[in-house]
Amino acid sequence: MSDLTDFNSSLKHYQQRVNRALNDILPDSPTLKHNLNQAMRYSVIGGGGKRIRPAMVYAAGEATGADQDILDIPACAIEMIHAYSLIHDDLPAMDDDDLRRGQATCHVAFDEATAILAGDVLQTRAFEILAASDLLIDDKRRLEMIVLLTSAIGSEGMAGGQAIDIAAVGHSLTLEELESMHRMKTGALIKVSILMGAMCSPEVTEDELTQLRHYADCIGLSFQIQDDILDVVGDTETLGKPSGSDEKMQKPTYPSILGLDASRKLALEQHDRALACIQNMDARADKLRQLSAYIIEREF
Repeated sequence: MSDLTDFNSSLKHYQQRVNRALNDILPDSPTLKHNLNQAMRYSVIGGGGKRIRPAMVYAAGEATGADQDILDIPACAIEMIHAYSLIHDDLPAMDDDDLRRGQATCHVAFDEATAILAGDVLQTRAFEILAASDLLIDDKRRLEMIVLLTSAIGSEGMAGGQAIDIAAVGHSLTLEELESMHRMKTGALIKVSILMGAMCSPEVTEDELTQLRHYADCIGLSFQIQDDILDVVGDTETLGKPSGSDEKMQKPTYPSILGLDASRKLALEQHDRALACIQNMDARADKLRQLSAYIIEREF
């Protein structure tokens, strides 16, 4: 069985597990006063999604000996943060997209105000479940996870990267500037997904966390490079979102700077570096090795 086939099987298991947990965590009671609950569930559960970031939580937790039951809460928190970022990213004030995960974007299906509020609530709900749930980890570690996640999505992380991305539309960036932007916009949440999973294990060592930080840096870049490639070569139906949108919006990307062939080569180099970063980890880290391969071989 190939690494890709093997990981697809694991990914399906992770998807089912986090979907069950999300279904329990997200409010579903309708109210006559607002439709926020419907908008949240629509955006998180309605379109499905690959659940790659929750898969990172589970795979990193398995690699370090964490109990899978403990991993559900951080996996859900990560997916809710990701969904909030997509809702806001699709807004007319940002990318102005009308298709996400094969369905109308939140602001199209509902309205802009509801979409903004749904994103806001998903973000706060993510921190609520991390702070209030019985994670069976010590309070110091829980606080470290919350601080890491806060930093990953703030001005030095995802939000800051998005601000740079918006400002870069119609302008050129150097390769170094592009990498810096994507380490913030995409890589920061990927890194915290890996670290939060590992931190759920009472057995994890500081050396392992260091190895995983470097691994996450590599897959964060390869993930974005492959996203940029798929925007050029993919089709809207397969991607579940508009293809060719980067070129249409005149966004700087890896293919626009390097070309497709060199971008593919760079993604493969990042994959090789990721594997080297965790070469000293035992067979429990095989899901992480398969994940890295999946990232650069996926078609959506």
